[in-house]
Amino acid sequence: MSFSIDDRVLALAGIAQALQQVRRIAETGHSEAAIVGAAMDSLMRVDADSPAEVFGGRQRLEPGLRLLRDYFRNQGKDEMLPRLALAVLQLERRFARDSATVAKVATGIGQASVRARQTGDSSHPDVLAAMGGLYADTISQLKPRIMIQGNPHYLGQAGVVSEIRALLLAAVRAAVLWRQLGGNYRGLLLSRRRMAEAVDRALR
Repeated sequence: MSFSIDDRVLALAGIAQALQQVRRIAETGHSEAAIVGAAMDSLMRVDADSPAEVFGGRQRLEPGLRLLRDYFRNQGKDEMLPRLALAVLQLERRFARDSATVAKVATGIGQASVRARQTGDSSHPDVLAAMGGLYADTISQLKPRIMIQGNPHYLGQAGVVSEIRALLLAAVRAAVLWRQLGGNYRGLLLSRRRMAEAVDRALR
């Protein structure tokens, strides 16, 4: 099955907006509930009909699409965000090759999904704690680990750390989707103009 570059930029938008929240939480201790909710929903939606539906619809990816638009126009305000995204794409490769870790993550997400249904909120603190703990016990053990910089005051709070880890898990999930849709490093380097055009189409 073939997928278009328009599909791939949606997955990249999912990565970008999850990581932008990681950066925001690490610096301020606060996040945007709608974006966190979209990220957590994407972890639990394994039978979506399209890449957009993984995140609950294209409109929920608009923050990430705007981040991509700024990046392709060389107007990005956070120079650490592209570096973090590259680290996630590299981590996804190591994760995908480790079948035991993949299986543990799938089982853990299934268990956390039960809690999300019970609370009626995919971004409930208990769900974020479960997803964050799952990331810590599995993907975070792969080397080299992704290191998050920020305000030590917030990075010392258990709830903040759980939310950051849960969002990193969602970013890796979006990276897996990007690969499944035909994404690769060469395409990132050589298809910048085409991806920028796809982002513009998605934002219309």
